[in-house]
Amino acid sequence: MIDMANDRFIKIYSQGKLTTPMEIWVDKETGVNYIYHSAGYSGGLTVLVDKDGKPVVTDPDKY
Repeated sequence: MIDMANDRFIKIYSQGKLTTPMEIWVDKETGVNYIYHSAGYSGGLTVLVDKDGKPVVTDPDKY
């Protein structure tokens, strides 16, 4: 059984079709936001940054 309450990452946004989704995930311990995009058999995950190039951070207590 999966215990989602103890999962470290949570998906907060999803956009796109089944074969090319773009998602934003938040690390519940640090609050750092990551963007994930896939296309076909490949995909990528990277830190989401603001206009100054700093990581986007959400208050971890929110989750």
